[in-house]
Parts: sequence; C-alpha cells; structure tokens
Amino acid sequence: MSRVRRPWLFPASIAVALLLGLLPLPAMLQPLRPYWLALVLAYWLLEDHERVGLGLAFCIGLLADVAFGSLLGEQALRLTVMTFILQRFRPQLRFFPMAQQALAIAGLLLNDQIIVAAMHLMFGQPVRGWMQWWTPLIGALLWPPLFVLLDGLRVGRKK
Repeated sequence: MSRVRRPWLFPASIAVALLLGLLPLPAMLQPLRPYWLALVLAYWLLEDHERVGLGLAFCIGLLADVAFGSLLGEQALRLTVMTFILQRFRPQLRFFPMAQQALAIAGLLLNDQIIVAAMHLMFGQPVRGWMQWWTPLIGALLWPPLFVLLDGLRVGRKK
C-alpha cells in the first residue's frame, strides 16, 4: 500500500475552517464559537510541518482578518504566535497521546484568548464577555475528532 497524494487537502481544509468561522450562530452561542482556523492550522503544523510556516500563517491570518472583519492584523498575530509555539514544541507534541495533545491545544487556545483580550484592551475595542474563556475547552474537545478526520483524509491509502 502507498499513500495517496492530495495537494488540495490543505487549502480545502483552510477554506472550510474560514467558512466555519463565518457560519452564522445564534447570539447566545456566538461567544462559544471554536477557533476553527487555529485548530486546522495546528493539525497541519503537527503532521505536515514543511507545508506551513510563520509567513503562511501570517498570510492566512490576514485573509481571516478581512473575512471576519476583525482588526487588521489580529488574526495574523494570533496565528503567527500559535505557529511559532507549535513549531518550537512540535517534536514533543507530535508524540503525545491524544488526550495530552488536546490539553496542549487547550493551552494554546487559552494563550490565544489572552492575546485577543490584550489586543482589544490596547486598541480600545470592546472586550468580549466571560463566555469567550470557554472556547479553549471547546477546542480541546473538538481536537480528537478533527485530528482523526483530517488524518484519515491526509493518509488515505491506495488499494
């Protein structure tokens, strides 16, 4: 058996993550929206790190800034910081059991929420409510099924 090469999978997964970030949610659930883009990018950083670097993360973040209508550079900074941390600790994180990977992802997403809060305070933007602090936990719960889904698509086998 050999691997199936799917060059379209990375851009398609980033596009789906962007679309999931734009998907309308009821106002009550809006603060609980997981950071899909960070989760998908984290998968690619762990499993196919040669494809994703700081520059690409920054460009994807700028695209997300335009798509989400956030402060220009906010998503770019968030994704670049996350990419830097994941690149630094990739050798260790890659071989963690799934539960420990999910906890590490929760830590990264918590760091991301701290960056968002600091940026909003610094630039006088409205600070999101206390419910935003649940999103790292939601991201950690979504990590195992997302990882399995993307890994199944990426590592498909020829018969």
